[in-house]
Amino acid sequence: MADVLSQSEVETLLAALDPAPRSNAGAAMSGPALSSTPVRRRENGPQISVYDFKRPERVSKEQMRAFQALHEGFSREFGAALSGMLRAIVEVKLISVDQLTYSEFVFSLENPTCFNLLESKGLEGHLILDLSPSIIFPIVDRLLGGGKESIPSIPSRPLTEIELQLVSRITLLVINGLENAWHNVCSLGLKVTQIESNPQLVQIVPPNEVIVLVSFEITMGEVRGIMNLCIPFNTIEPLSGKFSSDTWSAYQKKGLDPKQRVILEDGLSKAAVKMIVNLAHTRLTARDLAHLAVGDVIMTEHPKEDGLEVVVEGCPMFMAKPGAVKGKKAIRVTGMVAHSRDILREKLQSAADSSTTKTMPTVTEPKTNPPKPRT
Repeated sequence: MADVLSQSEVETLLAALDPAPRSNAGAAMSGPALSSTPVRRRENGPQISVYDFKRPERVSKEQMRAFQALHEGFSREFGAALSGMLRAIVEVKLISVDQLTYSEFVFSLENPTCFNLLESKGLEGHLILDLSPSIIFPIVDRLLGGGKESIPSIPSRPLTEIELQLVSRITLLVINGLENAWHNVCSLGLKVTQIESNPQLVQIVPPNEVIVLVSFEITMGEVRGIMNLCIPFNTIEPLSGKFSSDTWSAYQKKGLDPKQRVILEDGLSKAAVKMIVNLAHTRLTARDLAHLAVGDVIMTEHPKEDGLEVVVEGCPMFMAKPGAVKGKKAIRVTGMVAHSRDILREKLQSAADSSTTKTMPTVTEPKTNPPKPRT
């Protein structure tokens, strides 16, 4: 197989084929402005920056930082999921976020490789997930029962049908991780539409189209490999405003999904609350209280037909009637106090904020104020 040129070697060849003009009229400009140093300050002159019209920087630095923060969380989640599937310690680290042309990205890849074309419904375009053979074959070997000894050499061949089925499990983990990471920005809706071994056979955008290349390093023991995520700029251009510091945040508050709601309701249902049943209110003098004896009858101004007031955490919530069940004192709830639903909602919200999780107490015998004796 012919040697693959590195990116620096390709740029050196392009510079040798297309040298800068060196006429006397433009000698003053071609020196400092077109040198290898991108920014240079003239003596007592303005600052000059080099701009390459062949490679325009369409993605701002602020958006690039947003991409970096977005995929750092993805790398941690994907690394944990891959470690659980392989039952081995796998580290996934974000190494770079760059913008370059699509042709530069394709020619920098190995051949053969694992080149996955992902279709996105949310972005109305395609993404590319490239998995290096230097890490794919050790992972496949691990899934097939190996992994005790390192692979002596990486095969230089395309993946077989069985190996592609195993790699699809890795790709599914990547898709799940990307959809979770991009949840605050948009719903990706990714699915694999094509898998190729030769990256030059897939042309999703023009060669000079700018792409965002997100590169990860996957480490499993002594084996390392690169995973590349290619995102064309025209695919994410409608969402470019969401990658600014004013409107985008990796820690944006998410809506409560049904699963979290069930967990929250289960925790709140076990929260301990203090419940008191008030029989009546009255006043007694110290002399009457001192002469209370068994059998004394206390008269109150509370009618029997009004029922009892049930107080929960200091707030009147229900109306009830007294009774007995299996020889024990009990109450039967007959209705709710006016505005009790609003009070209950506020209490539940306060309990949810404090994350109180305790066991539910049993109903104890209600405590009443000392009654007034009747002679």
